[in-house]
Amino acid sequence: MESNFIFHKYPFQKVHHLSTCTFHPFKSSKNTHYFTLLLHLLIICSLPFAVSVKSWDGIIVTESNLQALQALKQELIDPNGFLKSWNDSGYGACSGGWEGIKCAQGQVIIIQLPWRSLGGQISSKIGQLQALRKLSVHNNAIGGSIPMELGFLINLRGIQLFNNKFSGSIPPTLGSCTLLQNLDFGNNSLVGEIPDSFGNCTKLYNVNLSLNSLSGSVPVSLSQSNSLMFLSLQFNNFSGVLPDSWGGGKNGDKSIVKSLTFDHNLFTGKIPVSLSKLTELEELSFSHNRFSNEIPNEIGKLVKLKSLDLSYNSINGSIPDTFSDLRSLTSLNLAHNNFTGEIPDFVGDRLNLAFLNMSYNNLSGHVPLQISSKFDPSAFVGNRNLCGYSPSTTCPVSPATTRHRKTRTKNILLVSGGVIILFLLIICSILLCCLLKKKDTKKQKEVEGGGGDMGVPASDAAGDAGGKLVHFEGGMEFAADDLLCATAEIMGKSTYGTVYRATLVGGNQVAVKRLRERITKSEKGFENEVKWLGKIRHENLLALRAYYLGPKGEKLIVFDYMPKGSLATFIHARGLNTPVNWPTRMRIMKGMVRGLLNLHTHQNIIHGNLTSNNVLLDDDFNPKIADFGLSRLMTTAANTNVIATAGALGYRAPELSKLKKANTKTDIYSLGVIMLELLTGKSPGESEDTVGLPQWVASIVKEEWTNEVFDLELMKDASVIGDELLNTLKLALHCVDPSPSARPEAQLVLQQLDEIRSETATSSGDNGGGS
Repeated sequence: MESNFIFHKYPFQKVHHLSTCTFHPFKSSKNTHYFTLLLHLLIICSLPFAVSVKSWDGIIVTESNLQALQALKQELIDPNGFLKSWNDSGYGACSGGWEGIKCAQGQVIIIQLPWRSLGGQISSKIGQLQALRKLSVHNNAIGGSIPMELGFLINLRGIQLFNNKFSGSIPPTLGSCTLLQNLDFGNNSLVGEIPDSFGNCTKLYNVNLSLNSLSGSVPVSLSQSNSLMFLSLQFNNFSGVLPDSWGGGKNGDKSIVKSLTFDHNLFTGKIPVSLSKLTELEELSFSHNRFSNEIPNEIGKLVKLKSLDLSYNSINGSIPDTFSDLRSLTSLNLAHNNFTGEIPDFVGDRLNLAFLNMSYNNLSGHVPLQISSKFDPSAFVGNRNLCGYSPSTTCPVSPATTRHRKTRTKNILLVSGGVIILFLLIICSILLCCLLKKKDTKKQKEVEGGGGDMGVPASDAAGDAGGKLVHFEGGMEFAADDLLCATAEIMGKSTYGTVYRATLVGGNQVAVKRLRERITKSEKGFENEVKWLGKIRHENLLALRAYYLGPKGEKLIVFDYMPKGSLATFIHARGLNTPVNWPTRMRIMKGMVRGLLNLHTHQNIIHGNLTSNNVLLDDDFNPKIADFGLSRLMTTAANTNVIATAGALGYRAPELSKLKKANTKTDIYSLGVIMLELLTGKSPGESEDTVGLPQWVASIVKEEWTNEVFDLELMKDASVIGDELLNTLKLALHCVDPSPSARPEAQLVLQQLDEIRSETATSSGDNGGGS
């Protein structure tokens, strides 16, 4: 790899400490050519050491290399004049004076010109640069064929041509580049097949050919590579059967493949059994192909697998029992296939899934409670004989009719006990509702709002038979018995309690959080705090509408119901027909920052557990931060537990393990992680066993694989929004800086987002205010 040259491209002698680094978003695309440098400076400034840069060795570029560079400039179209520095007789080419050129001993070793709006084509005379190690011209508009002469450059390590307009076929001569490590031709117009000669590149670890029009099959030689780590072939016209020789390297070495993504092609046949030899595999994505037959049991040997996507194929059979060994799996998508049988209990018992989709198959039986309560019903729809995942798909009472497999005695007792408990709860609820309905008329009127803004007079003590319901300004009015007798569906669970979607008698819906017993403050302290929280109103904060104190100490708090659900679900579990464009993502980011700014500056509240699950969306995709201020209702021990568990999802700032107390800068770190989610489409939970999402993004940026960072949906419009994506990425990385003092406050984040993509303010809340 040539990462050691990344910091040697510009005539800087030394980059010192983090405190010397400041960052500002670009206001004009004319400054885009400085962005790569600033990104690297951002990464360097996050490291606990200084980086020295070697000065020019004083040797003038050779004549053959000068001719090659002049030919390159002549055949490239440079509308913004980035190559105007290539105008002398070669004296400045190796001194750092020529844009994007790095030399050693008078020979060009790096050409680095990404995001320069270049057109034209690459001259065949590039073959004269015999010392060239890296060619990086991604994110331009360069067309024509990829020069076959690149294959004659025996020192070539990296070729990054993604996001251009290259056409024609991939030169087979590239198989002669025995030192080639990174080949990225994604998002061009290439046709033809993958050259079989790629198997000769014994150091090739990354191959990205996605978003082209390539066809044919995958060469056996490529599947037997000992060096390959990442292979991306999605969105092409590849067909045929995959070779069943994966992991069978020529030298018998252990496979190091980590990611295979073959989505949106025409592959047929069965999934190769030999994939089980890829013991380091973390991502396997074969969606939108024509695979058939059953999943091989051997796939269960991939114990490091984190993401498996086989959706939109014709795979049949049952879910293999061996999947119970996939303990690292966080994302499983089997939607739109022909799977049969039941969903095994181990899917909920043993797998730690953050995303699951089994919709539109032929599955049957009862959905295990552990996953039906955790995932949205949309994950199970389209299975005619599947039940128990929503109120409208209840299963028959008899276990004999709801489950068709042998059940051990222990499970029979558990099911029977659950039915009895459910029955008793239903009876108790009916009796309680009946008692409430017998209250006198005066009492009923008071509960329904006769007591002014608070809804119920303060004299209505919590010890009364019906409990105490208090409404806050702006919400719908309902009585206590309406709330308690509502149809409820579990939406999620957290350290604080369980959230239900409650459908009232009139059909209106509210979100109700039942707080866990023994973790809330005493009744008096609880009421003082909850009344204060009930007064907070801001367009990007979820409004608290009411609270209820039960006769035996139960505590319920009522919020507006958000029909679009959480931002996490919206990003990671939406259907393929629900794309999220850049303006929507940016609007969500700005709304989050406005809400957080209001909490920090107007309410003096630290959220402490900000995640994409705690950001909800209304019908217009406007974000509303939830669960803020709940720490005020809880005991000290409960809040300590929240801080301790917040990092499990990858949102916790690194210093929280020592501080034990959240602050504005830890909130900003969590905000930055969510911004990275919106930019990458990846969940922080996907990386929790190795590195976090911020660290993964930083490592990719450092290696200049920028296209590997952004969500593919966004890259389709990169030519229009490229500057905005890069500036927002830089800002997000600033928010997740390991040093808390380097992170910006919410006001500055909002200001920079407005500079990146300005919009006319629509309300006073745009500046983080609010009553």
